[in-house]
Amino acid sequence: MEVISRTGCAIITNQGAYPDRKAEGKAYLRQLALYDDKYIPSLARVAEMINRQGAISIQQILHGGRYGGIELDYCIQPSSVKQTLKHFRPPREMTKAEIKECIREHAQAARRSIEAGFHGVEITSFMGYLLSDFNSNFTNQRTDEYGGSVENRGRFMVELIETIKETIGDDRPVIVRLNGVELMDEVGGNTPEECLEFMKMAERAGADCISLVVGWHESRTGALGRDLPTDHWLHLAEAAKRAVNIPVAFGPRFGDPSLAEKAAGEGIIDFWEVCRPLLADPELVHKIREERTREIRPCVGGLLCLSRMFRNLPYICAVNPQLGHEYEPAYQIEPAVAKKKVMVIGAGPGGLECAITAAKRGHQVAIYDKKAKAGGQLISASREVGGGEIFLKLVEYYQTQIEKFHVTLKLNTEVTPKLCEAESPDVVVVATGAEIPSRPNGIDGKAKVVNAFDLLEKGAETGKKIVILGGDRMGLVAAEALAEQGKEVVVVEEGERIGSDVIPTWKWRHDKWIKEFSIRVYAASRVEEVTETGVRIRNKEGGEIFIEADTVVQAGPRKPQQELLSLLEFSADEVYAIGDAVRPRSVHNAIHEGFKIGVRI
Repeated sequence: MEVISRTGCAIITNQGAYPDRKAEGKAYLRQLALYDDKYIPSLARVAEMINRQGAISIQQILHGGRYGGIELDYCIQPSSVKQTLKHFRPPREMTKAEIKECIREHAQAARRSIEAGFHGVEITSFMGYLLSDFNSNFTNQRTDEYGGSVENRGRFMVELIETIKETIGDDRPVIVRLNGVELMDEVGGNTPEECLEFMKMAERAGADCISLVVGWHESRTGALGRDLPTDHWLHLAEAAKRAVNIPVAFGPRFGDPSLAEKAAGEGIIDFWEVCRPLLADPELVHKIREERTREIRPCVGGLLCLSRMFRNLPYICAVNPQLGHEYEPAYQIEPAVAKKKVMVIGAGPGGLECAITAAKRGHQVAIYDKKAKAGGQLISASREVGGGEIFLKLVEYYQTQIEKFHVTLKLNTEVTPKLCEAESPDVVVVATGAEIPSRPNGIDGKAKVVNAFDLLEKGAETGKKIVILGGDRMGLVAAEALAEQGKEVVVVEEGERIGSDVIPTWKWRHDKWIKEFSIRVYAASRVEEVTETGVRIRNKEGGEIFIEADTVVQAGPRKPQQELLSLLEFSADEVYAIGDAVRPRSVHNAIHEGFKIGVRI
């Protein structure tokens, strides 16, 4: 929180704390608690951090509702509507007495927040938490005064706001996070028009600001990933501004500072809310103020942070290895005791991160890559049909850092033992990434075979009917990119499932694209033969299938390029391997390993 307090933001909201002693509202294992005065002193330390920097401090109160009771065998909500996601707990319907007690608990949590030194509080109705459970006609099927009409479903929210205002005073701001759209149409969630009605009700009840959010955890449509344009949800903020007379804060997927400034200047939003972009680069606001926007490390929108949260693990960020480790000595970028000459082999994300980190510490660093441009597998990743261009922005960030910290970049240069001997480095970092075998088993040389790297990085030509061999991330990206062009694509994967190397919060997107582009998938299937006219495979039941194709794309399995590890073993005092050169994985593994080596050299 100390790092966040120094971001330069005008308003800083501390993470949501659950308000009840039973912990029915507890949604995460590491969630803060606010059900007792004993928590005030520790909370006061957080408030002081924020206040010291001159920001307005807000404490969020978050009751998990449908997603709460993480350490219990049940959860509570207005009605006992069954869970659609199996890892959440069976629901119990709240009684009227429990509703009143829950409102009192929220008000007392608000009082404790103010006594701890926070300027105001925020209650949250999004993602399927308790307040949204009452508002939504999906989870609220009550027949008493707390259910039915929009007015009745919003009664809990109105009483909550009014009671909190009575408890902490009208001069203390109360912010309400409300859905602009629930994305729950499949099960009968609220319409956008109903969402606006709840905003009006919140304003009449005394809310001082609306924080507009999008979607539930259960939504079948993504709200925050890179597959959506950064201004995709801005029209919801525009509608909210027309509906209410109090300030509207907006941030879902809205990570571009120039677009945010434009929206604020045109009166579409009053406040730009930033969450994940600040996790990726805590210096974001300062870089904007100092007109250093080219130096902003972009959030790549892969939602690794959420994948971790859903497994009750601390947040980490794909592009910011220091997130969550800011006070650990091993993660600090300190001046090197002995300045060394460092040779980094490979200009992919791991090599670039390692080089920049080492250069920041004062080492003399040079990056070598046999390709004509930097980026490594970020270039092929950028071909992803849904927002893949963000990876090119990450490459641009690294190029800016290379220039700033005087790292030498030598492209079109293949490292050999002779070259290494001539350069005489103190440290060699092998970041050569992974490769795909040029020809799979069963190919007799007659068929047109294209390597997935050549396809995605160089735009190698293909025919109309294509078989992709390999259903991991690279194969899926290639398949979707080709299918988007109108080509007939089939994916063959030996494993039981496709996307084994895709993080959980992104797998469903590939499933969606496969359906959208009518891509056929044969999992648990082995290639028997590739001919001039197609591919013959054998499925797990032993049956043979022939798939017509005029092009075969070899997309896996990726293999680490490790030859230089043995060749250069005695060429430098220190030799390291990072990223896919160790074992093919994801971009965050390469970046984190690059940082860890760069910070310890």
